[in-house]
Amino acid sequence: MKKEVREIALELILKVEKQGSYSHLLINDALKKQDLNAADRGLLTELVYGTIQRKITLDFYLEPFLKKEPEDWVQNLLRLSVYQLAFLDKIPEHAILHEAGEIARKRGHEGVTKFVNGVLRNIIRSGFPSFNDISDDVLRLSIEASLPEWLAERLIDQYGYRQALELGEAFLVPPNQTVRVNTTETNPKSLVKEFADQGIASKVSETIPWALEIEKGSIANTNAFKTGKCTIQDESSMVVAYALELKDDLDVLDACAAPGGKTTLIAEKMNGTGSVMALDIHAHKTKLVEQAARRLNLLNIRTLALDARKATTEFEEKSFDRVLVDAPCSGFGVLKRKPDIKYSKKPEDITRLSEIQLAILDEVSQLVKENGILVYSTCTIDQMENTEVVQKFLNSHPEFEMLSVSVPKTLEHLKTGNDLQILPTDFGSDGFYVASFKRCP
Repeated sequence: MKKEVREIALELILKVEKQGSYSHLLINDALKKQDLNAADRGLLTELVYGTIQRKITLDFYLEPFLKKEPEDWVQNLLRLSVYQLAFLDKIPEHAILHEAGEIARKRGHEGVTKFVNGVLRNIIRSGFPSFNDISDDVLRLSIEASLPEWLAERLIDQYGYRQALELGEAFLVPPNQTVRVNTTETNPKSLVKEFADQGIASKVSETIPWALEIEKGSIANTNAFKTGKCTIQDESSMVVAYALELKDDLDVLDACAAPGGKTTLIAEKMNGTGSVMALDIHAHKTKLVEQAARRLNLLNIRTLALDARKATTEFEEKSFDRVLVDAPCSGFGVLKRKPDIKYSKKPEDITRLSEIQLAILDEVSQLVKENGILVYSTCTIDQMENTEVVQKFLNSHPEFEMLSVSVPKTLEHLKTGNDLQILPTDFGSDGFYVASFKRCP
């Protein structure tokens, strides 16, 4: 018997919560396996992402109507239903109630069905409580933007309440799909036309000249994607190509490479010349880099399974013209794509990650040639992992000077010093940080 969209959505949400699975991977897998039409595919994605994104807000809405906490699956069924009531205007209330009742009846018993229907009817009758009644700034931000209180407090400390609220709201907006054009195979205008012929609406990015914004449709199953004319990548992460100041025939090390988005970008921007050595601590992840290189027809990439903190055991000192450290980080710049991150991370994780980031920089900096460039980047907006790591590195490495990081002209106005912090509120991209250093002769 074919499962309904909301039943599939509930199963995925439970897997994220109980097994720690990644929501975006589960959704992609479900879309491949389930026989759903385009509208239902869109609804499934919306329900799973939306319910996980706004979990804390949904619990705030539910709290006045629950005398005790129900079973996990019932709690998540209520969250799923309240998400539709609060945020999806096009779905009639009676349809939401009916589907919730059917799922409750199928998974539980008549008592559970009556309970679920009773809670939802009370909410419809009474309406939702207001955020304005919350006097404490941290608690209000936590509930309104659905952030753990410790993270809400951290954002307020670093950015102030008003900007922290804007960031929190930006994380709740569905992400844009952007495509990097493989300019060794085609050009942006040609690819826009090719997509249009297949019913996919796209336009050349105003931020990155070799990127496309997808306005309608999906490119994952197109011939252009399969044959390596493009790859899916956020515009903010494409900035590393500018920061590295690439040219033909350089020797480049990508110290934390998987799944290969930036590795292949580097290879493309050197027009297939030179060499790109891609490291990752896990062998199965280096295979992802190799797969990406093959699909994009890039022959100047080699991979090695190696912890970047041991890079000097494999490579001679001062052997690379460019080194990229796209460091493992908290991921607080990509919460709109990976909402489960904000519930799984803890403050101590940030401290631990910043130590790892600095250790990687300390190690691979020894591999940079004189006058070579070392670039440090993360997909987080947390200052402990960004500006603080950079300052600690400079304090202990007088042989390096900080450069004014090279960025597209369209992003120059976002620089407040030599480095660049892109926020998800700037132009709708992910949050991203980048700094660059030069080894003094």
